[in-house]
Amino acid sequence: MDQLKIGKFIAAKRKEQKFTQVQLAEKLGITDRAISKWETGKSLPDVSIMPDLCELLGITVNDLLSGEVVSMKNYNENAEKNLIEMIRQKEEADKRLLDMEIVIVIISLMFMFSMIAIASLIEMQYWIRGMLIAMGIVQFLVVTVFALRIEQKAGYYVCAKCGHKYVPTFASVNMATHIGRTRFMKCPECGKMSWQKKVISKE
Repeated sequence: MDQLKIGKFIAAKRKEQKFTQVQLAEKLGITDRAISKWETGKSLPDVSIMPDLCELLGITVNDLLSGEVVSMKNYNENAEKNLIEMIRQKEEADKRLLDMEIVIVIISLMFMFSMIAIASLIEMQYWIRGMLIAMGIVQFLVVTVFALRIEQKAGYYVCAKCGHKYVPTFASVNMATHIGRTRFMKCPECGKMSWQKKVISKE
């Protein structure tokens, strides 16, 4: 998808509907800065906001993702291309998130062990030592919850029994026995427990 083309299209349609950036932002419940980013091609509207945006601009989602009003002749072809591109972008974003998860966990572990080492090796009052250790552990727990949320949302888990790919609940990811990113969970499709691997693509 051409973000610059889509941005110019949004700007043109907004002006056709006689909305300022501020007015459009108010109707969508977002900031006018977000509208500005769309129109300059720096970002795309979130998928959850696209239907409301398109209704206000008098266009279809397919028009929006194409950056132009799509004729009925080319509608299906453009819709398929846009869908494929959105899937590709989601997979790339998920891969980046999972890579980021590894980095933040490593940094968090290093920080925690640094706090424990400092508290153990340097002479200090007991309450300061306790505070340093607690600080290292608390930040690690916070980062662990954040990392689990990334692992839950990014990509899919594959049931080893029926091959069903799905996004599990946060609770099931959090409570599951795991080896790396492979978790022992119940499949919502077949209802069987199995070791389920994390994958990026649903295909």
